[in-house]
Amino acid sequence: MSETKKKWYVLRAITGHEKKIKQHIESEVAKQELQDFVSQVLVPIEKVYQIRNGKKVTKEKNFYPSYVFVEADLSVAEVKHLLRQAPGVMGFLGNNNPEALRETEVMRLLGKVDELAEMEEELVPSFIVGESITVIDGPFNSFSGIVEEINNDKKKLKVTVKIFGRKTPLELGFNQVTKES
Repeated sequence: MSETKKKWYVLRAITGHEKKIKQHIESEVAKQELQDFVSQVLVPIEKVYQIRNGKKVTKEKNFYPSYVFVEADLSVAEVKHLLRQAPGVMGFLGNNNPEALRETEVMRLLGKVDELAEMEEELVPSFIVGESITVIDGPFNSFSGIVEEINNDKKKLKVTVKIFGRKTPLELGFNQVTKES
């Protein structure tokens, strides 16, 4: 089978079921021996690190919630039926007329997936001088402050916090603060 017929399509999914849908599609493709027509099923995820109760917690977050990306040849009726009828799938993006992603969108998507996979364990949050933050770790837990300086190399912030009515400068790590909403 020629590779040129395969294109990338987007399935709309029930939020939170993306991984289950991916596993189901992959197992059904293997069971029905349709590997020539479905080459990849993709759910881009990023790892998010948070501090909770003084401990670093890793959490996986869908980069595109409610969407599953599939590289497939939809000219084969069984493939189209398998993808559309998978539990948790609400249909293709484009409904009855599934539209393939453009080449530029595919390159951007695959580039983002690679970037997320290669990302270091420590994510560097983007802080802005003058931005309001809340301390989430250490002796000044739950204090609010303003970012005065940012040192990306050391992953530290100089923050001004009001303690007993006086502005007090603190040096805190990126993982000790969170942005105020």
